Amino acid sequence: MQHIIDRFISYVTIDTESDANSETTPSTKKQLVLANLLVQELKSIGLTEVTIDKNGYVMGTLESNVAHKVPTIGFISHYDTTPDFTGKDVRPQIIKKYDGGDIVLNAEQNIVLSPKYFKDLLLYKGQTLITTNGLTLLGADDKAGLTEIVTAMEYLVKHPQIKHGKIRVGFTPDEEIGRGADLFDVKKFGADWAYTMDGSETGELEYENFNAAGVKITFKGKSVHPGYAKGKMINSMLIANDFINELPKGETPQETKDYEGFFHVTQLSGSIEETKLELIIRDFDAKNFKKRKEFISATTKKFNKKFAKQFGEDIVITVIKDQYYNMKEKVEPVKFIVDLAEKAMKQLGIKPLIKPIRGGTDGCRLSYMGLPCPNIFAGGHNFHGKYEYVPVESIQKAIDVIIKIAELTATTNFTKKEDKKKK
Repeated sequence: MQHIIDRFISYVTIDTESDANSETTPSTKKQLVLANLLVQELKSIGLTEVTIDKNGYVMGTLESNVAHKVPTIGFISHYDTTPDFTGKDVRPQIIKKYDGGDIVLNAEQNIVLSPKYFKDLLLYKGQTLITTNGLTLLGADDKAGLTEIVTAMEYLVKHPQIKHGKIRVGFTPDEEIGRGADLFDVKKFGADWAYTMDGSETGELEYENFNAAGVKITFKGKSVHPGYAKGKMINSMLIANDFINELPKGETPQETKDYEGFFHVTQLSGSIEETKLELIIRDFDAKNFKKRKEFISATTKKFNKKFAKQFGEDIVITVIKDQYYNMKEKVEPVKFIVDLAEKAMKQLGIKPLIKPIRGGTDGCRLSYMGLPCPNIFAGGHNFHGKYEYVPVESIQKAIDVIIKIAELTATTNFTKKEDKKKK
């Protein structure tokens, strides 16, 4: 367990925050510090074909130790952390034998991680938790995944009696800003299928996710001295506010669950002359996803028509960009890869929690790039903020799942499954 803790802390104490405003890959140079460390670590534990390309994508191979033909599988995690909350100067705290009570993250600022609010904490009573110090995020998303993949590969190298086929590992930059799969070389990776280790609660196994789009809207205004503004001033901030109020009530992240989609305002800034609004659209159903985008376009036209005479040109400029799609369409035809992960969990005494991802992973994009890629739990909770934590026992269980999947892949007859799929 201490080996896991040490490895995890060595990763999270490196600042790898990505930057959506950057046009480079990786979006921040500091991500390469961890990327290069991972390269050296993969080599040191005995992996072959360890590479890092000019964009920071790390890959490595654990060679097969069986004579018969076995599918090549992959395990993938991202090493960047979200720009939503600072990942600089992460100072983890170790809580041994968690007693089920409040955890004081920062006494000076009275920041408390409490099971009264975060009820999931009670699932891990008696276990060892790694938390923040209340001033940064932790980075378990997805450095827990990195820890699990590297440690599982290390274990398999040291225990050749566990039979497995060829395994490819991949570590990506910029997942948190939606670019993790942009320059991932699927052909070079060469796996028949893969799993992202990027879920949360122990047992999570996911092959459905949101269809996702990002929306950027610019509102134009006219600034006039307020004492003489009657019939002349157009306050772009107020127009943006009216636009937000047009969004359907009850369809925000905090008011939806399960398969329910939403509109989510993420950024708003401006002045009288110009206001910029950013929001995201999410929906599992392709038809509803299309309707949501059409609603934004229709509302834009409505506002432009309203101000056409006064302004003389479009006052609202909207750009909608698709980000990723529901991987179910690509994974369901090869669902045996999900069944394999489920079987691995059951054999380890872990209850599989098969449910949709209310978000996205690199696997969503990779599935559409020809690499079917369901998502497996990494163990962390409360991602993207100061209340983030991860139970060490969950990391260990994820490591066990990786090892068991590798073992089952080497002992399963996939020919019959492929024949059945073709029929």
